[in-house]
Amino acid sequence: MNKQKKTVREAALDVLIAIDQHQSYSNLLLNQVIKKYQITGPDTGLLTEIVYGTIQRKMTLDYYLQPFIKKKLEQWVHILLRLSLYQMIYLDKVPDRAIIFEAVEIAKKRGHRGIVGLVNGILRSVQREGLRSLDAITDPVEKLSIETSHPLWLVRRWIDQYGFEKAKAMCEENLLAPVQTVRINETKTNREEVCSMLEVEGFSVEVSPIISESIRILKGNAANSDLYKKGYYSIQDESSMAVAYALEIAPNMAVLDACAAPGGKTGHIAELLKGTGKVTSLDLHPHKIKLIKENASRLGLNNIDALVMDSRHSGDSFQSESFDRILVDAPCSGLGVLRRKPDIKYSKTDEDIQSLREVQLRILDATASLLKKGGLLVYSTCTVDLEENFGTAAAFLELHEDFESHALTLPTALSHFIKEGSNTIQIFPQDFGGDGFFISCFRKK
Repeated sequence: MNKQKKTVREAALDVLIAIDQHQSYSNLLLNQVIKKYQITGPDTGLLTEIVYGTIQRKMTLDYYLQPFIKKKLEQWVHILLRLSLYQMIYLDKVPDRAIIFEAVEIAKKRGHRGIVGLVNGILRSVQREGLRSLDAITDPVEKLSIETSHPLWLVRRWIDQYGFEKAKAMCEENLLAPVQTVRINETKTNREEVCSMLEVEGFSVEVSPIISESIRILKGNAANSDLYKKGYYSIQDESSMAVAYALEIAPNMAVLDACAAPGGKTGHIAELLKGTGKVTSLDLHPHKIKLIKENASRLGLNNIDALVMDSRHSGDSFQSESFDRILVDAPCSGLGVLRRKPDIKYSKTDEDIQSLREVQLRILDATASLLKKGGLLVYSTCTVDLEENFGTAAAFLELHEDFESHALTLPTALSHFIKEGSNTIQIFPQDFGGDGFFISCFRKK
């Protein structure tokens, strides 16, 4: 018996404490813990559900717990109560008595008798007395914040930018689990073949109505299939897949992907080049460049050159006007991917958005001179923030008179989200269940 073996709920508590203490990314930590404690089968799904659900609804859970907590608790005790309450409210298949029993057992292992009594008492009181109503919150903005567990500053910002209804729809969508989607590597296979092979493996799939080389995975984890290892597809969100289309790739082009990790868009561009041309992919971090290279090798793509480089200084390493196309998928607040990384919403601030805008503009500035005349520069982000998106795009045009707006070329299914002839699109999570994403296109005169 492995000494490190832990129950699903003990493992969930470990992950949630680490996220709280170190602002670690939930997705990375979860994978580490699954390996470390050898969690397998349905338990993996339960662990993921408890961790993501507890983070996703943290503010709502704290609102419900507040009347039952009479004194300041140790951090781990508060998190234990939170994850237990999450299960009591949102998981139908687990009876309350089992949840409370497990919470008490964890409290016995981690704390003294007083804490055991406290945990037992609070959870039994919740079970007996029920939860206070969210209708007690009279301010509609504050209510939306607590109800959907998005910080008040963020809800206010979205309402200012897009109006109450759009902000509400976005907050509600962010509580839903995203559907996993894959992009077929058409240099090796086609969508019909992959659908058939995945179904034989026991997956439940459907073709994407948005992207012609994409499949939605309704049951199963695409990373666990042999087809993934063979490089038949990449795991990528549909919104993110749209970016490569905007570049209007043609054979033999030289393309710069200035902020490339983890390499999804690099791979897509290389596939669209069909073995011709070259994609030069840059990232600051050696371990991320290693990922891009491993990915290229898995996909069987030989037209990718991945380099460790700060793209803000890329002008020092490449000759001016040496690329036909440039993609700046810039560092951003990530507010479009809150379903996948729910921890982001509690750690970001107004100030972060301001400093990110400066980084975005510096990268655009540095790469602009590397584009050939007549070439296209695509600026994209996985955020829904007006300032980071339209604000940065407008500021770039103002600073660069040698660039002009260029109408977006995107898959037909996305065309009704673009204003006619526009060079920008803002995709919201509620539009078709993809990530929130911004894409804009500029042409060098």
